[in-house]
Amino acid sequence: MTSIYLVRHGQTAWNREEIFRGKTDIPLDETGLRQAELAAKYFDGMEIHRIYSSPLSRAWETARKIAQPHSLKVKPLEGIIDLSFGNWEGHSHEEIRRNDQEIYRLWREEPHRVRLPGGESLDEVRVRAMASLEEVIRNHSGKTLVLVSHRVVNKVLVCGILGLDNSHFWQIAQDTTAINLIQYKNGKYILSLMNETCHLKPLKEDLVKVDF
Repeated sequence: MTSIYLVRHGQTAWNREEIFRGKTDIPLDETGLRQAELAAKYFDGMEIHRIYSSPLSRAWETARKIAQPHSLKVKPLEGIIDLSFGNWEGHSHEEIRRNDQEIYRLWREEPHRVRLPGGESLDEVRVRAMASLEEVIRNHSGKTLVLVSHRVVNKVLVCGILGLDNSHFWQIAQDTTAINLIQYKNGKYILSLMNETCHLKPLKEDLVKVDF
């Protein structure tokens, strides 16, 4: 059996301020760095064979924190880079809601039907992300792996392994440094854990759960 821990990156200033990020490279903020350190503690005592990450710094730094205690180098995996939000990147949730009302409505109500202006669709993300997941499983059969990615990618991967279409996107929660466990056995995926954030309990009042 191959075990894949799928992790979302820690908090950035743009998460907190609800600004669309996408492929814009935004670093972790102070809380995000602490979240990444706590996520690393979750894996204390586990045997991890490989750690892969989206190349964007918010994911990469989270992955590095997890990798350090295991003396592993993080390997880049382009297929799990965040969704391109195109023209929305750098703009706030509220600004887009006001100024791009119809596309925003579709994004919130029928996300599987949207290709973001200048950006990607969920289907495009799913094709590349599932291909990357399948690749690492082929290359590391029977091993335990960590993949650090983004909210959108994690949501579509969970839909993909469960055989759900992307219309279920908003029914999947992914908080910052959420940990998910996907297991692959006899040609089938098993979702054994989803959106685990127990490692963040020490943050208490600093922890604000926002699906953004």
